[in-house]
Amino acid sequence: MLKLTVAAGRYDRVAALRDGRVRPEGVDINWLDLKVEEIFWRMFRHREFDASELSLSAYVVRRGRGVHDLVAIPVFLSRSFRHNIIYVNADAGIERPEDLAGRRVGVPEYQMTAAVWVRGMLEDDHGVRPEDVEWWQGGLEQWGRKPQEPVHPTGVTINETPEGSTLAAMVASGELDALISPRVPSTAAAGSRTVRRLFRDPEPAERDYYERTKIFPIMHTFGIRSELVDENPWLPQSLVKAFAAAKSLALEDLRDTTVHHVSLPFLDSHVANTEASMGRDFWPYGLEKNRATIGTFLRYASRQQLIPEPIAPESLFPESTWRTSTI
Repeated sequence: MLKLTVAAGRYDRVAALRDGRVRPEGVDINWLDLKVEEIFWRMFRHREFDASELSLSAYVVRRGRGVHDLVAIPVFLSRSFRHNIIYVNADAGIERPEDLAGRRVGVPEYQMTAAVWVRGMLEDDHGVRPEDVEWWQGGLEQWGRKPQEPVHPTGVTINETPEGSTLAAMVASGELDALISPRVPSTAAAGSRTVRRLFRDPEPAERDYYERTKIFPIMHTFGIRSELVDENPWLPQSLVKAFAAAKSLALEDLRDTTVHHVSLPFLDSHVANTEASMGRDFWPYGLEKNRATIGTFLRYASRQQLIPEPIAPESLFPESTWRTSTI
């Protein structure tokens, strides 16, 4: 039995792996619940875990640089539409995405996955290129955050926030016109008159985006230390099967109308509406079901100069996980 220390977020789709209802074939897991920022720092910088949740962008950037110390599997623990993470200073005169051109925009890390998706959407749908924006990166609520995988795209201005400054405070004061942040900045708390979302009601924009593109953006994948894969070639497929089984149990719980497993009063209608627009497998794993989404992300990564040349979706995952066996 192979013993693995695994770090990942505390999600419904991994709960059955955490509590032992699902056990990967040939694997005994020591599971660590950690915040994703800590997981990424410790894994990418120090490889502290045998396997962990990974930032899709950081993994792609490293692959583009020829670093192959981690091997991802086509399991996507975090996905999210991202129209709702663009915040603006309420007095900056920004009403439309097109108004971001020529503005000062903050982001915790320029190359972070959420920012890659937002920049791609801004360019594809609204004609705002990365070069059209003055970027500022740093900590959201604490000064001193440094990028996991620093990038220096030609023709793009990327500044570091001044010592002692935070992105949340800078957008509130007007030092920044806008901010891209997966976490809600403290200065945009309910009732704030200084910082608001660019899309005041983001859900219709996100639903329209999905209807047009059929893309449900991937944020995080899952990776294994490469030497473990070399020594145990069966491991990636074993973990893919286990993660898929755990996700299936989570979706069964969402559809259970006897008792709500999630503390949302209108859960039944929310699930029904989601399935009506996105199908029953609205959180797909596997390469083929996600080929278009991954391909779009890789196109954005190339366009934004995060990788030196285009990457094929297949190159991100072991060949053993490209397809599953059939009976």
